[in-house]
Formats: sequence, structure tokens, C-alpha cells
Amino acid sequence: QVQLVESGGGSVQAGGSLRLSCAASGTTNYMAWFRQAPGKEREGVAAIYTSGGSIYYADSVKGRFTISQDNAKNTVYLQMNSLKPEDTAMYYCAASDRVWFLTLVTYRYNYWGQGTQVTVST
Repeated sequence: QVQLVESGGGSVQAGGSLRLSCAASGTTNYMAWFRQAPGKEREGVAAIYTSGGSIYYADSVKGRFTISQDNAKNTVYLQMNSLKPEDTAMYYCAASDRVWFLTLVTYRYNYWGQGTQVTVST
């Protein structure tokens, strides 16, 4: 069983930056960030293979968001720059011990954090 705890959300103006953190109680090979805006489906943002460092981004955040890890701390980060109002959502950290490839498909992740809110204003 892996427990995930996110932190770092908040409110920021468009063009600003935030860094989210996800502390994991155990280790899995694949971790990811998802987000869900009101009335919309949860969507994948970025995924990382924690044992090798491979990374995969959704097109909507490429060039603006960076996922990274600190294995010593069992923590994954999401650095979000050039934020836009459409980035406003609840952001969730996820982990999987069921897959063997990078993916942003929601159902392939079996561990989820409680979420942290990100609000971007104009």
C-alpha cells in the first residue's frame, strides 16, 4: 500500500508559477500528476518512471510544466510555469504498481493522493 500526500497548491495570477510536491510512503516505478477541473474529466498532466527518469507530458503542458523526482525523499514534484487560467483544477498525484510503461491513462493508476487546488486568475 502506498500513501501519497500532495502539497504546494494555491492561487496565482496568469503567467505565474507554482511547484507541487507529492510525498510517497512507499516506492512504485511509475508516478504521475493528474488534474480535474469542475465539470470535466480527470486528465493526465505528466508521468515519470522513477527508476529510470523517463518522462511523458500531455501536449497541453509541454514546455511549461516539469515533473521531477527526489528518490532520497520519495517525492515527486511538478513545477508549473507560465500558468494559464485553464490550468485551474484540483491536481492529484498518482502512483502505479500495475504498469510497465509511461502512461497518462487514469485507470492504470491504483494509488491516489487527496488532491491540491490550483487556481489561476487573469
